Amino acid sequence: MNENTPISEIDQLVQQAHEAFLAFKRINSKQRAAFMHLVADEIEALGPELIDTAKLETNLPDARLAGEKARTVFQWRSYADALEKVLDIRIDTADTQRTPPKPDLRKTAVGLGVVAVFGASNFPFAFSTAGGDTASAIAAGCSVIVKTHPGHPKTSALMAGAIKAAVQRAGLHTGLFTEVRSDNVEGGQYLVAHPLIKAVGFTGSFAGGKALYDLAAKRPEPIPVFAEMGSVNPVFLLPRKLEKAAADVAKQYAASLTLGVGQFCTNPGIFVAPNHKDLPQFIDALKTLIADTSAAPMLHQGIASAYCKNKAALLAQAGVTVLAEAPETSPETHGNATVATVTANQFLANEQLGHEVFGPFGLIITYENAQEAEAIAKTFHGELTTTVLAEPEDIHAHQSLIEVLTGKCGRLLLNGFPTGVEVCYAMQHGGPYPASTDSRFTSVGPDAIKRFLRPLSYQNWPDEWLPDELKNANPLGIWRTVNGELTKSSL
Repeated sequence: MNENTPISEIDQLVQQAHEAFLAFKRINSKQRAAFMHLVADEIEALGPELIDTAKLETNLPDARLAGEKARTVFQWRSYADALEKVLDIRIDTADTQRTPPKPDLRKTAVGLGVVAVFGASNFPFAFSTAGGDTASAIAAGCSVIVKTHPGHPKTSALMAGAIKAAVQRAGLHTGLFTEVRSDNVEGGQYLVAHPLIKAVGFTGSFAGGKALYDLAAKRPEPIPVFAEMGSVNPVFLLPRKLEKAAADVAKQYAASLTLGVGQFCTNPGIFVAPNHKDLPQFIDALKTLIADTSAAPMLHQGIASAYCKNKAALLAQAGVTVLAEAPETSPETHGNATVATVTANQFLANEQLGHEVFGPFGLIITYENAQEAEAIAKTFHGELTTTVLAEPEDIHAHQSLIEVLTGKCGRLLLNGFPTGVEVCYAMQHGGPYPASTDSRFTSVGPDAIKRFLRPLSYQNWPDEWLPDELKNANPLGIWRTVNGELTKSSL
């Protein structure tokens, strides 16, 4: 189970995946969608063994895993149902009477080829072997090779088995989905460098994502790497909101910070608050909540060790004061929630204070005025989310700050917290670099499919040779934009 896949075998798997891609191209989007529903059926049918295995390998609780399994099934079904909208079919018919004559042009979107997907550690179902990257790549008409995460090999094998069972039921090429096991960098590097790999999906650390991105860019044929690499997800508390809801904000912040032992890419690691007369009320409430939080096991020992190391490095910086800390239990495996504070001037003078500490760690930055708050906002590079906690008068008084924040993130929240990423069309899970390598795309929601598509126009082709989605009769019965008008009608 834990043996690494030999490089020679990886090469054979890529070759087979390429053959599968060529075969998969010949089926239409309705047939692809039907196959994706088969995958969802197979995952849904996985019994208690899946939850029990994942619980042992990740330390995640039953309820969290059950919810994540349901989310994974929903991703496969919703992406399948969204295909006709994502393809965005365009038809502009010919006009032979025009001078010069206007050609018949019909545009669809086709899969890029073989996609290498890197499984994530913190979501063993929804962002791993059978996660959103795999589902969206297959929806796009691509074949997929997953580099399974070494932190949950048995869980990955169960999920891979579900996809393979669906492939067999559908009578598709067995190379459509395969997995590679590698607990070192060589296997992943070989995949990204292979000339038949045409795109990469990654969720994980900045170091890992950036290394893959650089490797892909240096290929003779560069390929896109869609890497989601984490974020500190800053929260900006404005004065009127603090006056009206100090204790409630503290409760919500503590819950979001410690959710999943702080192991979500959207945990709010930095909290920016005004040095206001009501700030002590917020601080006192937060101290009590953090002190009452029990330390819990992290995903694996490596993550727990990194949390302790990175937290200690940040707490050792000048001007940083610990506000509250949960009782420490087995630091080699558990993460205890910790909140520290620093002034705006100290934060602005030390770039190290803006680094992510993956785990239940929060840094409170206190500012004196709107200008300091804006200066803090400008230090952030790219974030998955930023949050504004504000009353209407706050928003009116801080328009300049909000303008800065819109340029820093993929999702801007008002009076909420960013943990919890809805799977829907309007979700943007991605942001300016370094939150992700391409801020134009999302890794969650049906629009994630667009990452693995490229547009293709057919000019003056006879109807019988066109893809089904472009034919005059519209045999798939899908929405198409014909001469500028959205319709399901035939031509």
